[in-house]
Amino acid sequence: MSVEKVKEYFKKFDRENDVIELEGDISTVSLAASCLHVTEGEIAKTLSFKIDDKPILIVMKGDSRIDNAKYRHFFGVKAKMLTYEEVEKMIGHMVGGVCPFGINDGVTVYLDNSLKEFEYVYPACGSCNSCIKLSIPELEKYSNYKEWVDVVKTTENN
Repeated sequence: MSVEKVKEYFKKFDRENDVIELEGDISTVSLAASCLHVTEGEIAKTLSFKIDDKPILIVMKGDSRIDNAKYRHFFGVKAKMLTYEEVEKMIGHMVGGVCPFGINDGVTVYLDNSLKEFEYVYPACGSCNSCIKLSIPELEKYSNYKEWVDVVKTTENN
């Protein structure tokens, strides 16, 4: 199970017990926000894409969407999400639990600037019922991100 992989990953930071496992499904932003009693923005949504057949993850605030023009400008290619079938194979987590922790080798992680408006965010932890509360500096540390990007639509455009 992928949540076990994430807990194992967090052991090296002595944070495995901070992974929250809930009874219900929190695989969507709205379900997670409702269950955790936070705004949808505070859910750190992780989307998976591929560039030249190499997987990347972009972690962004939960109520945002990719801005195709910004994505193309930054990455130099059109945004192409992984298919449902490709996600678990290429990333190491199933859809609904995709996160930047305990992922397969060769996956590059980017954090979107939209997250910076929050003190704490809640990324998934490998399953449809798990997450962890992290500060932005903690997210930076644990995600092994490559860089911050600006690839989501602004609130006015959502």
